[in-house]
Amino acid sequence: MGQLFVESHRSLQHDYEVSCGELDFLVDTALTIDGVYGARMTGGGFGGCTVNMVDKAAIPSFIAAITARYQERYNLTPTVIRCVPSPGAGPV
Repeated sequence: MGQLFVESHRSLQHDYEVSCGELDFLVDTALTIDGVYGARMTGGGFGGCTVNMVDKAAIPSFIAAITARYQERYNLTPTVIRCVPSPGAGPV
């Protein structure tokens, strides 16, 4: 699943050209952090946010690393929102 996240981002970045430098930086940086399975942009493109699939045990170190690296690069503090996926659709 993580690799599909990455492939999706690369398609949005190269095939549709709707990413931007900041989103590409977040995705590329996330993929260098231990415990990250995948990352991609989400939303309408040209800004917005990324979704990162991170091992539960690695979440605190991921948040610290991605925040520090983004601050160092852009002199801005990113907002990090921890989410848990829902179980998905089911019979009614």
